[in-house]
Amino acid sequence: MTEAARPSGGYVFKPHERPILAGSPATPDHPAERKAGYLLIGVYLAVLGGLQNGLLLANLPVLQGHLALTPVESGWVTVAYNMTNACMSILLFKLRQQFGIQRFVRISIATLLLANFVQLFDAGYQIELVSRGISGIAASGLTTLGIYYLMQGLPAKARIAGVLIGLGLSQIALPLARAISPALIADGDITHLFELQFALSLMASGLVFILPLPPGDIEKAFEKLDLVTFPLLATGMGLMCAFLVQGRIQWWTTPWLGLALVGAVVMIGAAFLIEHNRANPMLHTRWMTSKDIAIFAGTGALMRVLLSQQGFGAGGLLATVGMINDQLVTYYWIITAATLIGLVVLIVRLDVTDLQRPLLVALGLIAVAAFIDTRAGLLSRPENFYWTQAMMAFAAIYFIGSAMMEGLLRALSQGMHYIVSFIAVFSLSQTVGGLAGVAGLAAFQTMRTKGHLMEIGSDLSVADPTVAQAIQQSAAAYSGTLADPVLRQASGAGQLVQQAGRDAAILAFNGVCQTNANWSHDYGNAQYFRRHQVAATRRGRRGGSV
Repeated sequence: MTEAARPSGGYVFKPHERPILAGSPATPDHPAERKAGYLLIGVYLAVLGGLQNGLLLANLPVLQGHLALTPVESGWVTVAYNMTNACMSILLFKLRQQFGIQRFVRISIATLLLANFVQLFDAGYQIELVSRGISGIAASGLTTLGIYYLMQGLPAKARIAGVLIGLGLSQIALPLARAISPALIADGDITHLFELQFALSLMASGLVFILPLPPGDIEKAFEKLDLVTFPLLATGMGLMCAFLVQGRIQWWTTPWLGLALVGAVVMIGAAFLIEHNRANPMLHTRWMTSKDIAIFAGTGALMRVLLSQQGFGAGGLLATVGMINDQLVTYYWIITAATLIGLVVLIVRLDVTDLQRPLLVALGLIAVAAFIDTRAGLLSRPENFYWTQAMMAFAAIYFIGSAMMEGLLRALSQGMHYIVSFIAVFSLSQTVGGLAGVAGLAAFQTMRTKGHLMEIGSDLSVADPTVAQAIQQSAAAYSGTLADPVLRQASGAGQLVQQAGRDAAILAFNGVCQTNANWSHDYGNAQYFRRHQVAATRRGRRGGSV
């Protein structure tokens, strides 16, 4: 049973101002000044939600050095964020319905403050894990909160654009974090970053209490079986995140990774089995496993895999040739600008009757950009990737916004109770696809590097005059520091081996780009022909009905 919203001051909401579903705020007719305030706060909250993960990813190597973490421990920091962020949207949606929007606001802001407050004390690795886990919860709540604020500031006909703007701004925050991070830790002290995050969270707290959201309806949303299903699903996703992140660090043959994968499948499968047989399920498994939704989820996950080339492929190659964060500031500002342009074009050109077109455009841009990047070499610099990575950034936001809109409309066509199922499909496919993309490309790049290194090594012989000359030239660089000619010769040979390793890694990264280009091209063709086949079938049905 739904309990109606009770606005303060005796104001009674008009029919068109009432919430569209329990847990969402009402949408009264605000004066222009208040609308502007809601818009600005919405932009701030959406960007801040993205920065929770963006600043972590941008400064993970610095954090690793600051806390003296091993690569494995650093990986667990990433897992802590993703395992809570992946599933919390489901829980927070039902929490809003059960307890109301104002409690949701308080919980979101409280978790944000707590996550960033504990970091101020520099208490070590365990506290950082707790902080990152709480931060994943806060980021999920902030993105939703930003969307609600944006919708309050937009005209009634344009409110749906608030969903796209909120999602897009959270994506813009990722390259933005990398662009501003070098200035934040210019002196190598990461505590300045922690202080900034806490200051930003304090500002968010003040803003939402100065201009609160209107109240909304509430209804009974939680059932006893939810207390079984959600822990199973969350635990399974946590194990899946651990498998995907730690697999590329500890390598896939590590025994416990197999157990983690089995546990993830069993836990998620058990959650789905319970939901499948419930009279009033939290997750509508029959809808989630239908052909159209399976294609939707698979496409979303595959796109995240393809788009992983931007962070892992181009970023990894630039690191291989010796580029550091300070030299990549302009590069990331360009990516930020391209993402913003993509968001604007998405909103202006969005056609809810043709949500497949952005997918085809995105696949075409990815294929072209990836193919161009196959020409990278040892002398490649950030400016060589400006256009291609701008295309990638544009494609990412252009696709993800239309995909979210498609999934949301499919869910709404079935009824309001399918929103939770859509949230589960969308968030899980994006999280798993993103982590699997990095893990898969990393595994491919590692194996290809070894293969190329063996090929290069087979051609290196001290009996070869060219190789011997290269060793002598490298050894000559140590003549001022090493008196022993044997040590100089060994150091020169070591330099040659390092150069061979860099060459092999660059060839492997080019292979990653080529694979991405091929997959994007092939999947784009498949989607193009499927699109025309569906259109032809519809025309045939209309003709037959006449």
